[in-house]
Amino acid sequence: MAPSTDITAAFDGFFGYLKVEAGLSSATLEAYRRDLELLAGDLSKAGRHSCNDVEPRDLADHLRSLHRDRDLQPASVARHLSSIRMFFRWLEANGRISQNPAAPLIPPTRWKRIPGVLSPGKMRVLIESVTPDSGRLWLRDRAMLELMYAAGLRASEVGALKRAGWRPDIAVLLVDGKGEKQRLVPVGKPAVKAVEQYLQELYPTLRRFNDGRDAGGLLLSHTGRPLTRVAVWQIVRKYAEHAELGDVHPHMLRHSFATHLLQGGADLRVVQELLGHSNISTTQVYTHVDSRHLRDVVMNFLPRESKRTA
Repeated sequence: MAPSTDITAAFDGFFGYLKVEAGLSSATLEAYRRDLELLAGDLSKAGRHSCNDVEPRDLADHLRSLHRDRDLQPASVARHLSSIRMFFRWLEANGRISQNPAAPLIPPTRWKRIPGVLSPGKMRVLIESVTPDSGRLWLRDRAMLELMYAAGLRASEVGALKRAGWRPDIAVLLVDGKGEKQRLVPVGKPAVKAVEQYLQELYPTLRRFNDGRDAGGLLLSHTGRPLTRVAVWQIVRKYAEHAELGDVHPHMLRHSFATHLLQGGADLRVVQELLGHSNISTTQVYTHVDSRHLRDVVMNFLPRESKRTA
């Protein structure tokens, strides 16, 4: 059995190794020191003072507390994990510990921040904040927000929507996504109603120019050109501020679309297709949805299809 080694006493040797043999900069060394001092403090509270007393669950508890109690972001927690793994590998290599408690802590290939999501109620407030009092283009803005939520659109995809890709007869929208990939997305009744009203009452006035500037676009600016990505951001922020919803950006509507579908019982593979993700691992970030909210539904409609509240 390896001799008992006090945790904090082992730091000097470890940091000497990092500085001399690993050649780390002073800034990196300081980051490692802060990480391990936090660890030592938590282990001391748990009654773990010797390196040989530390168990995998102690390290797991520490990592959980970094996010839960100290509100560290995933990237910072990942760095802490890297510091811990290196420290215990060094202890093991130098015979200071008999077993490495950090070995079971497999580092994730990619830490992802859980996306910001609006509740169904807040999503409704955002969309319904667009009224005739919002200005001459309110029908376009309402149609845009409805489509962004109903189809999980990226900001860049909004301006690329084509009039020819809108099929109200079957409630389907053709979306040109990343990498020149196209996808067909079914949309609900609120979006169909909003887009049809926009096309009948406002679209002809925006498409008044005969020089081809509209490029066949569905959602046009006041100059008759397809909306730019910047314009989409500005429109979303305008109505979010008006509705007093705080910092809302276009991608949050896409996050809400995916999350609400999963809450309604949609299969992850279906959501992957609707979002246009080539790899399902990208879609899996939305599986943070609490299982308490999953429910069986006859039809996998978004909350806008019902009268659910937040």
